Amino acid sequence: MKIVVASGKGGTGKTLVATNLAKVIAQSGLKVAYLDCDVEEPNGHIFLHPQLTVSRPVSVLVPEVDADKCSGCGKCSQICRFNAIAVLKEKAVTFPELCHSCGGCSLVCPDGAIEEVEQAIGTLEQGSSNGIAFASGRLKIGATRSNLLIREVKKGAPDDGIVLIDSPPGAACPAAESVREADIVLLVAESTPFGLHDLRVALEMIRHLNLPAAVVINRTGLGDDIVEEFCAQNQIPILLSIREDRSIAEAYSKGKLVVNALPRYLGAFQKLAERILEEKIT
Repeated sequence: MKIVVASGKGGTGKTLVATNLAKVIAQSGLKVAYLDCDVEEPNGHIFLHPQLTVSRPVSVLVPEVDADKCSGCGKCSQICRFNAIAVLKEKAVTFPELCHSCGGCSLVCPDGAIEEVEQAIGTLEQGSSNGIAFASGRLKIGATRSNLLIREVKKGAPDDGIVLIDSPPGAACPAAESVREADIVLLVAESTPFGLHDLRVALEMIRHLNLPAAVVINRTGLGDDIVEEFCAQNQIPILLSIREDRSIAEAYSKGKLVVNALPRYLGAFQKLAERILEEKIT
């Protein structure tokens, strides 16, 4: 089963929910993997403290032009749909940050002037943490190919057991890549007007991909009941509500799992896991 924990924006408590949910599932005796696909700002390791066994670079292929061979015919720029290569002063010039690694430019070049070379976009880390299989990606500063790194992280998912994916926030391409093939998307939101707006945006993406969704409301008591009312009107199940609690923020700031630091929340996360695993969410 693939569970994706997502949110319409950052800072809603997505990683808090994902890491604590992974912990209680592992404590129940089930096989579970936690994949941190928030590759621009991965922080699941801060709370799970994994023992890493793999740390390797992830690369993509980008074109490199031999100016001495290039005749400036322009066929490479004509085939590129992403404007990653252009002809300036009768020579091809590449823009690797726009390249999608299709290889078309090197195939159509009649001069054999274009070669594909590897360019590092980030790092993949794998390991384990107290019965939880762990994988995380870290995008290189300045790199833009987060989708490919996310796919690499997801390749580390086991074929059986529970897979928990900590998604990038928002509803752009990285978030969409993370939620693909999910059995359920757990959207974490705050019950405020801004929280409702971001929830709507994320939910639109989920529905476009025809995926089942449920909601966790974090920091209830800060705003009103606007998100609860929206979920009731749209028949979206709310599986957990977490009240605003300074002690949670204090534990989080110290890199501690809430279910360990504040045992009074253990039952709530256990119930959340049971509802996800035992109920059919539609």
